[in-house]
Amino acid sequence: MKRGISFEIPNEYGRFLWEVLTPFEITKFIWLSGGEESYLVEDDELGKLLFTDEVNWIEGLTLKELLEDNRYYLIFVDLKAYSKENNPSLIETYRDFFNSDCELVLLVVDSVYVTIYCKDSEKLERLYDNAKIKGFGNLQYITDKNDTRTKLSVW
Repeated sequence: MKRGISFEIPNEYGRFLWEVLTPFEITKFIWLSGGEESYLVEDDELGKLLFTDEVNWIEGLTLKELLEDNRYYLIFVDLKAYSKENNPSLIETYRDFFNSDCELVLLVVDSVYVTIYCKDSEKLERLYDNAKIKGFGNLQYITDKNDTRTKLSVW
């Protein structure tokens, strides 16, 4: 069974979260940011934190505007998408994710390594196709057999 996808993005300033999440309906969800380290780019230099340094809930429209309208540099990112109608719970493992109301987990480690878990197989296929079209490197599916991750976080 396909759990998600993994791939590599360039280690440079850009709008890579926006590019990665374009096929996913960002505004239909409320997002949990794990408070990891990434920065807005201001005058071609690192500026303020992209996300607050605390665990934080972000409305989908706010997240969409943040990711679409700004350039940023990603170091570590931990984003989780929840339906607005359900009661969000914290996710630590794939089993937690599978049994929760969380629809998508997006993790970025060391600026380039992206992992996405998505429950909806059609959305997962669109995310895969998008990553392929964008030319992101080392694109592969994460399956029950090859998933070595024990925690769904970047730390």
